[in-house]
Amino acid sequence: MSDSLSSPLLTADEPPPFTVLNGESNRPVLFLCDHASNAIPKSLGNLGLGPADLAAHIAWDIGAAALTRLLADRFEACAVLTNYSRLVVDCNRPPGEPTAIPPVSDGIPVPGNQDLSEAEAVRRTEELFWPYHREVTERLAHLWRQGKPPVVICIHSCAPSMDGFNRPWHIGLMYDHDDRVTKGMLGALARLRPDAVLGENQPYSGKDIGFTINTHAEPAGLPNLGVEFRQDLVGTPEGVADLGGLFGDALEEVLSVEALYTCLMT
Repeated sequence: MSDSLSSPLLTADEPPPFTVLNGESNRPVLFLCDHASNAIPKSLGNLGLGPADLAAHIAWDIGAAALTRLLADRFEACAVLTNYSRLVVDCNRPPGEPTAIPPVSDGIPVPGNQDLSEAEAVRRTEELFWPYHREVTERLAHLWRQGKPPVVICIHSCAPSMDGFNRPWHIGLMYDHDDRVTKGMLGALARLRPDAVLGENQPYSGKDIGFTINTHAEPAGLPNLGVEFRQDLVGTPEGVADLGGLFGDALEEVLSVEALYTCLMT
């Protein structure tokens, strides 16, 4: 693999780094999907992985793109989704952080990420990571100019077990400083489906992880939510419709509260 930054990562016939849905929407809600795709640029030769590994959770958040599209359609709201795998560069990790371009993921070696030069890491960051985050910035700016601080919602999914631990949560809701959306969603989801197993800052804490939210929403005081759907529950169209519909019903309630659309500066 060449270290030259003059060699484009993507060919002319490949998709751009991100997809925008409902870009003309003025509704003060922005859906984001950091791990929407398991695609690998042709120039990287699938990073040395086979189809089974690329279909697994190490390469993307299973069901997350379908959930994001469902919600963007339902709310007629803008959404920005990545078009390449988290294994190429993780758009929810700080550049340079060891798991941003993982040489091993959940115990599976990623040959194309091992012994990676800094020049190649920079090339991936410049061509895939920053274009996505610049687009998020521009979409938020557009929505905020309409008069209300927009609500930022990051859609993720998680494996049903990790490191030998079975995760019981159907939906995990995460926050760092601003818990307004999380608290509202916890209450609404519990009322709508009492048997749903909900996690507050589970299986991950928004205080520990979440580059996208902590870059675009928290510093500006924008209301925000990180959400993790359990992958075995959203790995089929039926599962997406079920949990996506439940989540959307709860979100309708939360977004109807006018007091939500204020900045909470920390």
